[in-house]
Amino acid sequence: MDLGESSIGLVLRARSGFYDVETEAGMVQAQLRGRVRKDSHAIAIGDRVQVRGTEGGKVMIESVQPRERVLSRRDPGREAEQVLIANPDQAVFVFACADPDPNFRMMDRLLVMAESEAIPSIICANKIDLVKPNSAREEFGEYSDIGYPVFYTSATNGKGVKALRKQLKDKISVFAGPSGAGKSTLLNALQPGLGLHTQEVSEVGLGAHTTVVRELLPLIGGGYVADTPGLRAFALWDIEPEELDGYMPDLAALVDRCEFNDCTHIHEPGCAILAAVEAGQISPERYYSYLRMREGDVN
Repeated sequence: MDLGESSIGLVLRARSGFYDVETEAGMVQAQLRGRVRKDSHAIAIGDRVQVRGTEGGKVMIESVQPRERVLSRRDPGREAEQVLIANPDQAVFVFACADPDPNFRMMDRLLVMAESEAIPSIICANKIDLVKPNSAREEFGEYSDIGYPVFYTSATNGKGVKALRKQLKDKISVFAGPSGAGKSTLLNALQPGLGLHTQEVSEVGLGAHTTVVRELLPLIGGGYVADTPGLRAFALWDIEPEELDGYMPDLAALVDRCEFNDCTHIHEPGCAILAAVEAGQISPERYYSYLRMREGDVN
């Protein structure tokens, strides 16, 4: 980039204070100006930034444009926000049907976080080759009933990969899910040659962190996808307990029918959600997820 030249670009990769930024003029490696560095924790992949060429051929990030949305969680071990990606068009939550067994409590937390930021969510039930026919749909079908698109995939035999690839076209997508769900292997199946490093799931079913640097990867058919490190825990960030029912569509549809405006849906008389659970209209598992999130569950 020429001296003094300015451009708006998309942050594709961040590592050790350097950022790969895609601009109209091509890819540049940029650093932070002093006034931006003070708030450098706020720069993430997916951010749109203004960059400018300086003396010595360096490119500096001058400012960060306001975000439209962000997928984040509470940073493990401290009370701070950890941004997974800024400005995604959609989130793809990948969970294995087996090896390891799906953690639906984590899925519900991811869906709530996405709902709070108005990020369209897609559920990917991966490794369908490891379970009996129709059993995956029996386990994940509840989410289709709620209104979430569910894709059933196998990187091993290729089932569902074509449909998922079409869903990613021309969008900025983020893949997230627990360790061992097969996100990186699935991405390799979606676009051979991405060169993502994958590892076998450990014998105890905990998986392994195979992705250590967050980055946006360009897709041949158009769009980008981010592969995030496997999650062992996911704690909600900046969501109050009384807001939870509004971010769970199956509960939100009934809130107005509760007798009390400040109903917690735990013990109050005239609670429409408790009545729906009793009548089988809301699954006990989803209701239990709601209770666990109110308690601050991260696992």
